Amino acid sequence: MTTEVGVSMSLAPDDFLRALFAAAVAAADPSKAMAAALPPRPRGRTVVVGAGKAAAAMAAAVETVWRHPMDGLVVTRYGHSVPTQHIDVVEAGHPVPDQAGQRAAVRIAAMTADLCADDLVLCLISGGGSALLALPVEGVSLEDLQSITRALLLSGATISDMNCVRKHLSQLQGGKLAARCWPAKVLTLAISDVPGDDFAIIASGPTAPDPTRAADALSICSRYRIPLPVSVRAYLESGLDETIKPGDPLLSAVEHRLIASPQRSLEAAAAVAKAHGVTPFILGDSLEGEAREVGYAHAAIARQGMLHHQLLPRPCVLLSGGETTVTVRGSGKGGRNAEFLLSVVLALDGLEGVYALAGDTDGIDGTQDNAGALAYPSTLSRARGLALDSREYLDRNDAYTFFEVLGDLLFTGPTRTNVNDFRAILML
Repeated sequence: MTTEVGVSMSLAPDDFLRALFAAAVAAADPSKAMAAALPPRPRGRTVVVGAGKAAAAMAAAVETVWRHPMDGLVVTRYGHSVPTQHIDVVEAGHPVPDQAGQRAAVRIAAMTADLCADDLVLCLISGGGSALLALPVEGVSLEDLQSITRALLLSGATISDMNCVRKHLSQLQGGKLAARCWPAKVLTLAISDVPGDDFAIIASGPTAPDPTRAADALSICSRYRIPLPVSVRAYLESGLDETIKPGDPLLSAVEHRLIASPQRSLEAAAAVAKAHGVTPFILGDSLEGEAREVGYAHAAIARQGMLHHQLLPRPCVLLSGGETTVTVRGSGKGGRNAEFLLSVVLALDGLEGVYALAGDTDGIDGTQDNAGALAYPSTLSRARGLALDSREYLDRNDAYTFFEVLGDLLFTGPTRTNVNDFRAILML
């Protein structure tokens, strides 16, 4: 889609928004922060393990700067691998776990057994690790975990609620991976995709203490009406084999370092905006809620600024991050960023001078092949010209198809990092 109008900026509106998105993604490139994050060489072995959409890129970054013997394995999403020499990379299913992820998790469990105090475990985690590090507890099958994951994804559950359930059904998450490594030193290097950058939530916290209980997981499943197989309910009700709790001595040799986060990416985008003469305003790096409701709220702020000349002097851009959710009621092709943007389009109702972009920084919006989409002042009028009922598309969770017909989807391919959603609304 070409830009509809010229503006007094150094870039056209859609190119400007793409530049902000690119800056946000680049700020989360693991190669930029890895050298400063690595520790001194240990006296013993160095074992590298990890999981997430950025895990392969993180492993490659470690190999670039770590000039000492090492071995290990990381698991990433299909299509997100990069070449490595010493660290094995396995691709597996996301957002629903599969057998490839389970086999990789078994190998990681074996690699972290029988370590000593002189050894070092580098744990590389990023968003997506909850599904990719799929090793269910005894008595719970992979099929059980798959069905529960699918139900949670459709329910509108928050990422923290989803990960509470998943870590209580995992042999490696909720601090259990770090416990296996004891007494070796564990350094976790993380790219955050969660509100608050909580290490207990990123990839379901394989090396972090977990304050929640199995009873909390049961309560979450009840709240979202998640059907539980008899074996899963019995396991959670038993309270056996809990996650590792704060203060446990098995975590005393664990350190966590954050190498990329949503806030840092938003700040990078804000710097690019300033360089092009546009005033940025960061609404927040951890916004949650139903995608369409968050979209309506963003549009309301933009309307207030445009119609009443409030907020910031124009041109300005509203930036936000975090992870919205979608309660799926229709049968369309969605993605939370496309759904957010379609609700923005409807709320703005063709307001002149407002452009918007919403995309997932991993390059994949939900389970689709796009990162997100762009919106223009003419989006609604062009849709009407093509006999597209915008409200109907939103009601059936079919925002992908809506923007696909208009030619306004955003495609980047896998970025091999992930600091979650990026949203920008440009006001001219």
